[in-house]
Amino acid sequence: MIRIGDVLVSRGEGGVYGERTLAGARVWDPYRSKLAALYYVGTGVELTPEMRVLYLGAANGTTVSHVADYTEVVYSVEFAPHPMQDLLEVARRRRNIVPIMADACRPELYAPLVEAVDLLYQDVAQPDQADIAIRNCVFLKNGGTLVLMLKTRSVDVRKEPGEVFQDTVAALEAAGLQIREQVWLVPYHQDHAAIVCTKPGPVYLKGGTCNE
Repeated sequence: MIRIGDVLVSRGEGGVYGERTLAGARVWDPYRSKLAALYYVGTGVELTPEMRVLYLGAANGTTVSHVADYTEVVYSVEFAPHPMQDLLEVARRRRNIVPIMADACRPELYAPLVEAVDLLYQDVAQPDQADIAIRNCVFLKNGGTLVLMLKTRSVDVRKEPGEVFQDTVAALEAAGLQIREQVWLVPYHQDHAAIVCTKPGPVYLKGGTCNE
């Protein structure tokens, strides 16, 4: 990862979301991007030029644009029409972004468009976040990395965030994923946590289903 002093940056065309520049590089704001926050509060995953990424919950393309600055290709899945319009504009300016309008809960719909990836990154606000991640691990290479940005309040508002966090970790482990890092994203994002996993081999969903 590229840092100028203690500031995380990426090198690519600027002006995506009004981000600042520093020495000609784009400042990657941890308050705007949960992945950037992970690099400040934890370790995360090193992004490299040969890396292929499947990004679930691409939204307006803020974080997608920074990931694309580092990697070979980013398959970017977004379901909502309005954010997709912004994502398409970001993709127009970066040829290594592949925008896909689809429901991350149904990976079979975009399977023809996505090849095996080195990194699966998920940032979706649905109750079944762990199940969605596990289902999409079909695209993840053995030895690849899953980064799940857990929005605890979207899973179950009746439970304490810490309980949701531990339940999610347990579900990922039960599916065969190896947990490498688990960290809260405070002070940048409240009630959000990052879970970084490795896929050691074939991963199967055990008993869970995505919400319709």
